[in-house]
Amino acid sequence: MTRRLTIQKIECVPLCMPLPRTFRGSSYFMTHRCTIITRVYTAEGVVGEVYNGDEFETQAEVVKIILDEIQPRIVGKDAFNIEGCWEAMRAPSNNILRDRKLAMCAQACVDSALWDAVGKALDTPLYKIWGGYADRLPVVCIAGYYEANKTLADFGREMEQIRASGYAGCKFKVGGRTPEEDAERVRVAREAAGDDFILMVDANQGWSLREAVAFSREVDGLNIRWFEEPVHWPNDRLDMAAVRSQTGIPVCAGQSEISRSGCRDLMMAGAIDVCNFDASWGGGPTEWRRVAALAASFAVQMGHHEEPQISAHLLASVANGTYLETFHPDRDPLFYALVANRSKFDNGSYAVPQGAGFGLELDAATIAKYRV
Repeated sequence: MTRRLTIQKIECVPLCMPLPRTFRGSSYFMTHRCTIITRVYTAEGVVGEVYNGDEFETQAEVVKIILDEIQPRIVGKDAFNIEGCWEAMRAPSNNILRDRKLAMCAQACVDSALWDAVGKALDTPLYKIWGGYADRLPVVCIAGYYEANKTLADFGREMEQIRASGYAGCKFKVGGRTPEEDAERVRVAREAAGDDFILMVDANQGWSLREAVAFSREVDGLNIRWFEEPVHWPNDRLDMAAVRSQTGIPVCAGQSEISRSGCRDLMMAGAIDVCNFDASWGGGPTEWRRVAALAASFAVQMGHHEEPQISAHLLASVANGTYLETFHPDRDPLFYALVANRSKFDNGSYAVPQGAGFGLELDAATIAKYRV
């Protein structure tokens, strides 16, 4: 076993892939799938390699932070000293003159690659190093986007296709229409998918408290697994707590936080039942695992905002993990093209990769084609 992993250099490979059509949520839209491959090279020959994030406009700035600010702080350090490296990488987030999320995304890229190197050095999958709770995860598809000329019947057919593709459930987009209109879309989805299909809804902070409560009453009886980011951001903690108490539907949030302290405050406010903190936006797996431990103390379950290549190992490592979130190949073509050894969905579940580290084999042709 390698007893030390001396960090020599970091390499970043930004990718950007155009999507076949525009995908719209309640208050945003996506036209490209972008990510950053981060490679950490060590003197011992072990290379940590993984991809993180979906930044488009800010991709170049994140790469610049990694190479110009983080790399000089950790070269020469031992990658096994994850905590020491993480603290050293934190300094760029202290810059008050830029969006701190950019620094946290940069730190997440390197933290993930460091963990991949550790797993490879130990020849062990990361989920086993982190706890090894489960070998498979139920998998859900994020869908129900707002698209021009899409009818109610089209949403029903979409749910049928998702189920036929081997998914256990769907996280369905709401918050972009009136509560009554979106409730009708969800009702069609439930009828098409069946009662045993896991169905969550995600408003992406699209509604007021009054609208969120009105929607919840409209979908009463449809067995909604959780209501994600139901309310506008300015008063979200108190308003989410009110949604929980007034509707009885579990509330999920956390993806918009970039630190464990933000997630802690959601839990302290009684605002959430499920925390879907994103390791790729909030400092990496090291920080996500801290949030998961905190959540266990509050009897809060853990999700993860998208990023299945990262989240599979994290969610499978803990007892309070929930579902692996993925997309249709049209919405996240990178997961299906870039991960050469991706296991297939089987009867609603996904096998956690068994290779060392994150267990990813990245496709060289896809990298060459979409490299920025």
